[in-house]
Amino acid sequence: MTFLYKADPARGEIWARLFAQRAPELAFRLWPDVGDPASIRYLAAWQPPEDPARTLPNLEIVFSVGAGVDQFDLGGIPRHVPVVRMVEPGIVEGMIEYVCQGVLSLHRDLFDYARQQQQQVWREIPLRPASTCRVGVLGLGMLGTSVLERLRLFGYDCAGWSRSQHTLEGVACYAGAAQLDAFLARTDILVCLLPLTAATHGLLDADLLRKLPRGASLIQTGRGAHLRQDDLLRLLDEGHLRYALLDVTEPEPLPAGHPLWTHPRVRITPHIASATRPETAVEAVLENLARYRAGLPMIGEIDRERGY
Repeated sequence: MTFLYKADPARGEIWARLFAQRAPELAFRLWPDVGDPASIRYLAAWQPPEDPARTLPNLEIVFSVGAGVDQFDLGGIPRHVPVVRMVEPGIVEGMIEYVCQGVLSLHRDLFDYARQQQQQVWREIPLRPASTCRVGVLGLGMLGTSVLERLRLFGYDCAGWSRSQHTLEGVACYAGAAQLDAFLARTDILVCLLPLTAATHGLLDADLLRKLPRGASLIQTGRGAHLRQDDLLRLLDEGHLRYALLDVTEPEPLPAGHPLWTHPRVRITPHIASATRPETAVEAVLENLARYRAGLPMIGEIDRERGY
């Protein structure tokens, strides 16, 4: 039996070394060096090869190397093959760091101070206590709940929204379409950590963003297709939104000359908010392989109907 890795080659070399140390009984190959396709039982990929049912006829599990699977064509993966998203500490810690720095920068007016520095202006902005800054996170999966748990420690007024009801200590939890407007109305900094599905594609549009208080800001760390970028630009220019910190865009990268590149109230990073760490990712995959062989449910296995 063989494990095939199809993603970043440099990280793949680390995966290969770790598999040799921790699972020497399992053959390991790096795409495109597949060897005998019939021997491949397990695949870890950012994007699986086309028509995996034909190219890898004995495939038993597909692991995503990322926290989501929206980049997969699930229709091309046989329904009997489990699809497992990556659940490992590196992704979580990276996202906590990124979102916290974004919230702190917005709360402490660092974006405004950067503009003042460009203009050679020395002017204090009145300091606001963290307790007066209302942060709302869209999506209460592993990443959203972890981010909120950390933000609470700074004293922010925290809330979260998801499709189904959750309970988190010290966090006001909203659920479903009926409670979305109330969640938005109390949110000064909106963080998007939703999975990308048919239901969330284009969710961050003018209609939704106008329901935020005037002067609210957006931190977008979900997927680029969540956001209607033209709507965001219009609301920034109108002054309804204050700032936007975007780690994801549609497409990636944005084409040269796109107005988001140079908008004075937009900051863009190249999809680096979090990433899997090979050491902990391999541990997570090997743990799931052990669970699979023992007949136990795998951590991160997706519900195909929901898409996550």
